[in-house]
Amino acid sequence: MATMTKKKLISTISQDQGIHPNHVRSVIQNFLDAMTECLAKGHRLEFRDFGVLQVVERKPKIGRNPKNASVPIQIPARRAVKFTPGKKMRRLIEQPGKNRRDGQ
Repeated sequence: MATMTKKKLISTISQDQGIHPNHVRSVIQNFLDAMTECLAKGHRLEFRDFGVLQVVERKPKIGRNPKNASVPIQIPARRAVKFTPGKKMRRLIEQPGKNRRDGQ
């Protein structure tokens, strides 16, 4: 399974759209910064067909150390980002090999 890095994404979009990589890098970085800022404020991000990102509260729980299972470990409550895929993404993921780019 290949990994798509930000650098590869910038290169791919730049070549596909004929836009200078520095412009693509700036747009992608601004997009990621805006998303991070919205999530940090507790807002929900919804992108049709792609999915939804939202901050959820994780309850405190008791964990176990695999090396010493008899000793309980208290895991505190925390906030986490939850991603729920949209219909189009879910459909594409469930049908491997279809509508995918080579090597990805």
